[in-house]
Amino acid sequence: SMLALKDLMTGLGSPHLDCRQDGAKIDPKARAGYLFNTTIAGLEEADAVLLVGTNPRREAAMVNARLRKAVLHNNTKVALIGEPADLTYPVAHLGAGPDTLKQLAAGDSSFAEILKSAQKPVIIVGMGALRRPDGAAVLALARQLAETYGMVKDGWNGFNLLHTAASRMAGLEMGFVPGPKGRDTEGILAGASEGEIDLVYLLGADEIDMARLGKAFVIYQGHHGDAGAHRADIILPGAAYTEKNGSYMNMEGRVQLARLAAFPPGDAREDWTIIRALSGTLGKPLPYDNLGQLRQALIKTNGRFAQVDQINPADWAEFGQAGAVSSEGFTSAVANFYMTDPISRASETMARCTEAFVLKRTEATGTDG
Repeated sequence: SMLALKDLMTGLGSPHLDCRQDGAKIDPKARAGYLFNTTIAGLEEADAVLLVGTNPRREAAMVNARLRKAVLHNNTKVALIGEPADLTYPVAHLGAGPDTLKQLAAGDSSFAEILKSAQKPVIIVGMGALRRPDGAAVLALARQLAETYGMVKDGWNGFNLLHTAASRMAGLEMGFVPGPKGRDTEGILAGASEGEIDLVYLLGADEIDMARLGKAFVIYQGHHGDAGAHRADIILPGAAYTEKNGSYMNMEGRVQLARLAAFPPGDAREDWTIIRALSGTLGKPLPYDNLGQLRQALIKTNGRFAQVDQINPADWAEFGQAGAVSSEGFTSAVANFYMTDPISRASETMARCTEAFVLKRTEATGTDG
């Protein structure tokens, strides 16, 4: 679906596209800078872990489970820069934000000695550290820290980015980022609010500030009638992940296949077929007419899309952009664990969980005194 939309926009001459709808300052030019390089299972080998702007218990339960296992079985030491959190294992809270990260990079921290003596140290950088205006500078600081403490060496790469959006890795791998002179998410929103952009196409994009779209004509393609659908001028009903054959790439760079479990309801269609039909109507027909042809086109953009369930390590390179950082503390990218996507936000069960555990509301049961 992302490739079809990218090809359509490119065919129409628009370089303004971005898969980083939360505004995260991920550097698409260096693969090692946006991969979860150790792999999720590889975390069990780590003997020291630094969490930066992330709460893995909320953001990636499998990652948190692996970290807990490492702590319990290997006595792995874990430290956190960001919001204090109960992660189900001992964590040293070093500080709130970039100032603490700079101190650690300079060796001015009690955790510095632990990192120096570690054989397989790890840093996990979350979206809470990168979706800020100074995110590119924070990313450069994290890279500097990884190099300072030997986190990248022969047979080991301990630098990890923890993504919170499904298949964002695939978007980065296929180049679903601004082209020459293209606007990123912030630039698109600014342009729409200022009247410089006439039309915005949202492909399942519900996590942006819809109020900033101004008077732009909005096409929303997705399911479950979330925020984007409420703002849209035209809605193109797509299929949920259970209603189509799809491929995804997780944050390790591992391609995973999903199978159709039920057919889309009503007028909903598989997303790529909607975009293919639209391209013909616009006089820019896309060069694929079935899923097999589309997947071959995907593989041509990047051969790694053909390697299902395989890990492809990345060469270390420079990424991020050195610059000033704010003293403001990092916050987790997930505020409400029970409502992180259109499907969970449409769930009655998740609404009740939100009331009980996030809003702390309780209902009388009849047994209360």
